[in-house]
Amino acid sequence: MDIVGPAQFVVLGVKTQIFSILIPVVAIALFAYIISKRMVPLRKAAKDERWDRFGERAAKVWSLWLLQIKQPRYMLAGVLHMAIFFGFLVLLLRSLGLVFIGFQENFHWPFLVGPLETWYNIAKDYAATIVLIACVIAGIRRGIVKPPRYAVPSQYGKDHTGEAVFVLAIISVLMISESLFEASAFAAGAGNGHFAAPLTLVAIFTAMLQGSSAGTLQAIHILSYYVHDLVFFFFLCFLPFGKHFHVLTSLFNVLFMRLEKGNIKPVRYGLAGEDLDQLDSFGIKKVEDFTWKHMLDFYSCADCGRCSDQCPANAVKRPLSPRFISIKARDLLFKSYPVWGAPQEASALIGGIYSEDEIWSCTTCGACEEECPLAIEYIDKIVDLRRGLVDEGMVPQSLQKPLSALEKRGNPYGKTAKQRGKWIEDEAFAQAVPVKLLKQGDTVASLFFVDSVGSYDDRIIEINRKAAHLMHHLGKDFGILGEQEKDAGNEIRRFGEEMLFQEIKEHNTEAILEADPQEVITTDPHAFNALKHDYTGLPPVKHISQLLVEGLDQGKFSLRPLEESGKVYTYHDPCYLGRHNLLYDEPRRILDAIPGMKRVEMEKHKDRSFCCSGGGLALFYEPEEETRMGVVRVNMARAAGADVLVTACPFCLINMEDAVKIAGLENELKIVDLTELFAGQVELVQDGDRV
Repeated sequence: MDIVGPAQFVVLGVKTQIFSILIPVVAIALFAYIISKRMVPLRKAAKDERWDRFGERAAKVWSLWLLQIKQPRYMLAGVLHMAIFFGFLVLLLRSLGLVFIGFQENFHWPFLVGPLETWYNIAKDYAATIVLIACVIAGIRRGIVKPPRYAVPSQYGKDHTGEAVFVLAIISVLMISESLFEASAFAAGAGNGHFAAPLTLVAIFTAMLQGSSAGTLQAIHILSYYVHDLVFFFFLCFLPFGKHFHVLTSLFNVLFMRLEKGNIKPVRYGLAGEDLDQLDSFGIKKVEDFTWKHMLDFYSCADCGRCSDQCPANAVKRPLSPRFISIKARDLLFKSYPVWGAPQEASALIGGIYSEDEIWSCTTCGACEEECPLAIEYIDKIVDLRRGLVDEGMVPQSLQKPLSALEKRGNPYGKTAKQRGKWIEDEAFAQAVPVKLLKQGDTVASLFFVDSVGSYDDRIIEINRKAAHLMHHLGKDFGILGEQEKDAGNEIRRFGEEMLFQEIKEHNTEAILEADPQEVITTDPHAFNALKHDYTGLPPVKHISQLLVEGLDQGKFSLRPLEESGKVYTYHDPCYLGRHNLLYDEPRRILDAIPGMKRVEMEKHKDRSFCCSGGGLALFYEPEEETRMGVVRVNMARAAGADVLVTACPFCLINMEDAVKIAGLENELKIVDLTELFAGQVELVQDGDRV
C-alpha cells in the first residue's frame, strides 16, 4: 500500500508541507531570540582570558565532552548519561534529516549512500532503543529512587526532579515518535529498501502495525512526524530555561575550561599585581562582577550533585554545597536578565543568594572541580567573593588575628622574624647537618623554603630537621632564608587578601632570587603550590617527595626494613600535593620502597582524597560543622584497616593528630609524616650514621 510523506500530504485541502516549513522557521527565530537574551549578562561580565592553547582545549573537548571520561566515576548514572548522550549524537543526523523530509519527499543525506546508509539506519534504530531504555531507568531513579545527591535542601530553593523527569519524557517521546514514523512506513511496505533492525523499537512497532489499514498507517505516519517535529523544536527552545541548558553550553564550557591546576585567577585580567592600587573595588560584589566564563559555568551546571557529593565541607554539614553556588547564581541571572521583559536590578550576592559562612566554609581543596564532568570552576569564584568580603571588611573574627600577624610579621603566629632560623641551632642537629643560614648577598645551589608552620611549630620543625638530614645525605648544597623569609602566602591569597599577598610575594621573590638557587625545595604542599603557581620567575620548585624519588631512582638510599612489620599503612593525599599538583605516585613510591611495607588505600584516595580542613589559615578558622573533617578522615583510615596514617603535609599532620584524639583512636591509629617515616628507615652510608 502507498502512504504519503509530510512533504506531500494534504489535510483539509492544505498541504502539510506548509507546517513543515513554518515550524522550524518560527522555532529557530524564537531560539535565536532566547539565546540572544541569555547572552546579555555575559556581554556585561568581567573579562576572562580563555583564547589560548586551542590544541589543549580541543583535546579537553575530545576527552571530557565527547568521550565523557568522567561520567563513569558514578557508574550507573554515568552509563545512563553516556547512553543518552551518544544516542543523541547518533540520532542528530536523523533528527535534522526528518526536518528536511518535511520539505522534500525521500530526502537523504548525500554522504550517506549505499552500505553506509544501511549501517547508519541500523545504528540509529539501536540508538533510539537504547536511549528510551536509559530514559526509563533514569526516570525511575530520579522520580522514585531519588538518590540523596539530587535532593535540594529548603534553604537552597526548589527541587528539580520535576524538570528532570519532564525532560526524560520529552526525549522518550522523540525516540518513540521517530520509531513510529519509520515503522509505519515499513508496515506499509514503503521502506525504500531499508529494514527494521532486530529487537529495536522500529522492529517492535513494525510488528505491532502489521495488518493495519492504509488509513491507520497514514495517520500514524503523519502524526508521529509532526509530534517529533514539534517536540524537537519545543525541546530546543526549552533548554535555555533550566538546568538542561548544559546540553547547549557544555561543549563551549569545556572548550574554555581552566587548563592550569593550583593557580588563582588575577583580581582583574590585564592588570599586574603592582597596579592593583588603581582599582576602586576588589572581588565580586554583584553578579555582573563574575567573568563571562564563570557565568557560562552557571548556565552549564547539570545539577548532577557530584561536586557537593565529594565536597568535604558539605559532608560535615558546613553551610556550603558547591552545586548551589552555581544553581543560585543561574537562577539570579535568569531573574535579573529575563527572556521576556527588561533586565532587573540583581539582588546582592552576599546576604542575598550567598551567606558569609557559606563562602568562608570552602577549604579550596578542589574536590568539586575534580569531580565535575563539565569543567565548572568553583575556587576562583569563591576566592573572588572573598576578595569582595575582605574589601568590605567582612572577615571572620577568628581570621582577623592571623591575617593581622601576617601583615605585621610575615607569619600567622605573630612570631618574630628572627625566630625563623632558630630551629637549625640545635647543637646535635647543627653538628650532623650544616644548614646554611643565608645572609644578604649569600648564594646557594638549593634553597630550602621552610615557610611559617615549619619555622614555628615544634612538631613540624622536627620533620624539617629530618628533611635536612636527607638533603645533606643527597649531597645538596642548601640553605634557608631565615628572617629574610616570609609566609609563602598560599592561604593569604585564597582567603581574599590579595594586596597582602602581593606584598609578601614581592618580598619573598626578591629574597629567593638574591640567593640565586638552582632549585627551591619545600616540605609544605601549600608553600610548594604558591611558589610554583602564584609566583613568577623562580627556579624550579620541588616538594620533598620529588627529591626523595630522585634519590631512590639514583640508588642513593639504603633502606632498613620496618621494625613493626605487622603494621598496616595508608597514605593520605594532601589536597595541594595531589589534586592541585598531581603528585599522587611519588609519595606511594617512597612508601613502597621501604622493606616490609604493607599499604592499603582508603576509600577516598588520590584525586578523590578527603580534605583534612587543616590547610594554612584554616587552622585558625572556626566554622559551623557537625563533625571535624579530620575526624572523618581518620575514621576512613581505620575503616581501611590501617594502623598508621601517613601524610606529606604539615597541616594535615597537625589536624589529623588532633583528630585522632577527638575520635578516641590514640591507641589504634598513629599519624606520621612521609619524610620522618622515610628518614627513619635510611642508612646514612655517607658517614656511617643513621638519621
